[in-house]
Amino acid sequence: MSALCRDCFWTGEPPAVASGPKRCPSCRSLRLVSHPSLMRLTIAHMDCDAFYASVEKRDRPELRDQAVIVGGGVRGVVTTCCYIARISGVRSAMPMFQARKLCPQAVIVPPDFTKYRTESRRIMAMLRDLTPLVQPLSLDEAWVDLGGTERLHGAPPAVTLARVQARIEAEVGITVSIGLAANKFLAKIASDLDKPRGFAVIGAEEAQDFLAPRPVSALPGVGPAFARSLESEGFRKIGDLAAADPKRLADRHGAYGLRLHQLAHGLDARAVHPNEARKTLSSETTFNADLRERTALEDELWALCEKVGRIARGEGIAGKVVTLKLKTTDFRLLTRRRTLPAPTQTARTLFAVGRELLAAEATGASFRLIGIGLAGLGPAEGAEIDIFGDGESRALSSEKAIDALRGRFGPKAVVSGRALKPQGSRNGLESR
Repeated sequence: MSALCRDCFWTGEPPAVASGPKRCPSCRSLRLVSHPSLMRLTIAHMDCDAFYASVEKRDRPELRDQAVIVGGGVRGVVTTCCYIARISGVRSAMPMFQARKLCPQAVIVPPDFTKYRTESRRIMAMLRDLTPLVQPLSLDEAWVDLGGTERLHGAPPAVTLARVQARIEAEVGITVSIGLAANKFLAKIASDLDKPRGFAVIGAEEAQDFLAPRPVSALPGVGPAFARSLESEGFRKIGDLAAADPKRLADRHGAYGLRLHQLAHGLDARAVHPNEARKTLSSETTFNADLRERTALEDELWALCEKVGRIARGEGIAGKVVTLKLKTTDFRLLTRRRTLPAPTQTARTLFAVGRELLAAEATGASFRLIGIGLAGLGPAEGAEIDIFGDGESRALSSEKAIDALRGRFGPKAVVSGRALKPQGSRNGLESR
């Protein structure tokens, strides 16, 4: 058995204690991690604790002991919330009206994604100081493979992770939780076991027994509908999937059935890929009041197209599939897609295609949400092809020039005429 102190980074055999909690022999801290595989495991998952809310509390110290919900608007949803708000039952993606009822004393803060992206880049840079094998999943979480870095850092991966955890807290001013395990799947589960400011370990030997009593919904890719389907087949717990005949799972669910069987045994052969391509890029907004008029919906759509195009150009990517998302007043979700003959990264093309898709749906019904996205992403080479006749390359040059001006003088340095119209929403929720 090996032990690690997350305060002074002492390592050794865990202290033998007849009763009471174990303390670090060096600094007397209670923050000890003990596990038989602690000094051998190399795959980790880092997850920021209530990231957006934590950044807001850092910047507004008066909010430190208050419930904070990051979101906005009466009709929007919770982007994230702090742990104080979670005690009252508030959760991410919950409708704001419900969150306000559960936690009426909460301070509501509108999201600032520019600030969150800046802090995310700082944190990811700290991880890349340790190893090039860093695979971000989102702004606030990433997988890390520290295999082969022990000589470089003069310490096993567990110690290196504890040090970077402390560094992020000291320099960025927020806390993160670490999951250290035998593979990516187990590491991601481990990072959620001891939040906030946690450090949990799952070894290969214990993985199947650890997973067996957990619901099938804990597996990646198993949403509520799929979970109900599995439960109807008799698979309520992960252990039920582990004990199942893999052929039966494959016959019923194809290749993913075999994948579920492997995960249920704690097996995951995926490597940490630092350059794994982003699959989609999108942005959406929920209206404070339902919108029916097509012109008003187009005004909202244009602002979202500008945001998606700006991010695409900033990351040097373009997409061939435009996706329009609409949510009706009875919460039905409509998704419409169109594949382009060539990739784009301009708001001009996004809006032109999105507006055509919208025209087929905006025939009198009211909507509470609209979103636009790009899929089929790849490098931006070829994005200047004029897929809508002449003008695409000129639009790209113009939008890049606007990006440069906004980068130098601020986001309001250049504002389009359409963007100056009164907007029907105040709660832009970005999905990346």
